[in-house]
Amino acid sequence: MILALLVSYGSKVGVLFAQVKSGSAAWVSAKKADIKSSTGFFASTRGSLELGAEVMVLEVNPKGNWANVRSAANASLNGWMAVSNLSARRIVASGTSASATEVALAAKGFNQEVEDAYKTSGELNYADVDKTEAITVSQDDLYKFVTEGRLNTGE
Repeated sequence: MILALLVSYGSKVGVLFAQVKSGSAAWVSAKKADIKSSTGFFASTRGSLELGAEVMVLEVNPKGNWANVRSAANASLNGWMAVSNLSARRIVASGTSASATEVALAAKGFNQEVEDAYKTSGELNYADVDKTEAITVSQDDLYKFVTEGRLNTGE
């Protein structure tokens, strides 16, 4: 799977692409990423890692959407992580004024140019976006919603 990667040169930010491979190091490209007991969104969580944390990729599943990883900082923390939360290149947020959230968004392809394009409409309400992002739902409640609604669990 090809992933977007944020790179920073001084005050300039750009996006590159890198591939996560078995037997190599990778870095968490999301603000926070869960390590699961198996592939699948609703698998139990063994722990989580923050943006920039290094992992060793032990295996990538055949579909290429999950990687079996082991934390470089804590070898006992291992399991499956969504490949979309990983980068084959080191992510370093220091030396920049960007927040962890901004770095994570840029790693996903959302950058200043995209934000400026949205702002030109003049109809954006960032307060509502922030309010929506602050909503949290437990895994149990989300699973109940998905199964009672007969939605696909994606596994």
